[in-house]
Amino acid sequence: MDCWSSPLAVDDEFEKLVLRMNPPRVTVDNASSKNATLVKVDSANKRGSLLEVVQVLTDMNLMIRRAYISSDGEWFMDVFHVTDQKGNKLSEDDVAERIQLSLGPRIRSFRSLRSSVGVQAAAEHTTIELTGRDRPGLLSEVFAVLANLKCNVVAAEVWTHNSRMASVVYITDEASSLPIDDPDRLAKIKQLLLFVLKGNRDKKSANTAVTVGSTHTERRLHQLMYADRDYDVDGVDGGSAGERTKISVTVDNCTDKGYTVVTLRCQDRPKLIFDTVCTLTDMDYVVFHGTVIAEGPEAYQEYYIRHVDGSPISSEAERQRVIHCLGAAIKRRTSEGIKLELCCDDRVGLLSNVTRIFRENGLSVTRAEVTTRGSQAVNMFYVTDSAGNPVKSEIIEAVRRQIGLTILRVKDDSYSQSPTQDTGKFSLGNLFRSRSEKFLYNLGLIKSCS
Repeated sequence: MDCWSSPLAVDDEFEKLVLRMNPPRVTVDNASSKNATLVKVDSANKRGSLLEVVQVLTDMNLMIRRAYISSDGEWFMDVFHVTDQKGNKLSEDDVAERIQLSLGPRIRSFRSLRSSVGVQAAAEHTTIELTGRDRPGLLSEVFAVLANLKCNVVAAEVWTHNSRMASVVYITDEASSLPIDDPDRLAKIKQLLLFVLKGNRDKKSANTAVTVGSTHTERRLHQLMYADRDYDVDGVDGGSAGERTKISVTVDNCTDKGYTVVTLRCQDRPKLIFDTVCTLTDMDYVVFHGTVIAEGPEAYQEYYIRHVDGSPISSEAERQRVIHCLGAAIKRRTSEGIKLELCCDDRVGLLSNVTRIFRENGLSVTRAEVTTRGSQAVNMFYVTDSAGNPVKSEIIEAVRRQIGLTILRVKDDSYSQSPTQDTGKFSLGNLFRSRSEKFLYNLGLIKSCS
């Protein structure tokens, strides 16, 4: 072994040795509770262990109803009370295996936060990362650029918060369906997307960089928005306890024990614990003890944290920063606007055309989830008007008629059609009646996915 090996490499090898000698133990208990499955995790402690476990449970679309966290010393022991999204106990038997794999010895994948436009080649696609000032029509411009450059978008996720936008987009070459790895072509993609992101008002914060490695998409979005300081308001740190979202975050020092105590209360929603634990981890805090209760409409979270060097929060400015950052992490995923689902045969240029129609009708996309399942595109959009206000039902119905009533559906319980609307006379066959509707059919935008 080289006597000049870096301390980080030595620490990694020691960590792998500890994990081999003391592999993680995960048990799944369906008998102890009538209402939830208990997932118990015992493992050697390492930085990010809690996030790894929460990430696995979140990726399996499980709801964490309660959690008890303890990780003092070299070992951590966590208990999670989980259900499926319908409130039922788990029937899947691979939860323990997936958590054990996530906690096993492997190379860490903490990503650099340098870039606001990054391009990375992977085995099946090329990844594009974007951050910049949000504005109406921005997503339409991004997808139009990619379509013009013969790029097919196979998946994407877009978040907006506090006038900032972050997106992770997965693309392939239109002709070959392979990742794009030509340096000149990647440079052109980055250059044109940077031009779109800068617009007329974002001259300073838009930059380009090529990223390396890989990580969890939603975690990367948190990192991108945190690096872009979306928790700032008008250039200074803003409060996290928004009146509209009813978020309460307190940060106090427990001086006799040497911890900082973080307490959060807000409306419960899926993936809430992931968002808060992810933020604390990426801010270089370690959770030593914690309690999560989310069995009703409100969620309660309490964490005893320290810096990675073992010290508690020591200044008022840092305390305020933690409050603001946790508030922003909670709000990023709190989608505003009407939820629309687009389901149809996938086709190159589909997103460019759909988001162009949104833009032409004055709709602004506040969040988007783009997925491809086989030959089908299943995309979710949250839309407001250009000022961020709720969209009138007649505008939504006009957009649906342009794109196709059978493939663009409203998935919002609070949405009600205007009583003057007569959507029944529009059908897939009647879409040939206008030149624009026939054009959309020829583009493949109005093929039913049912």
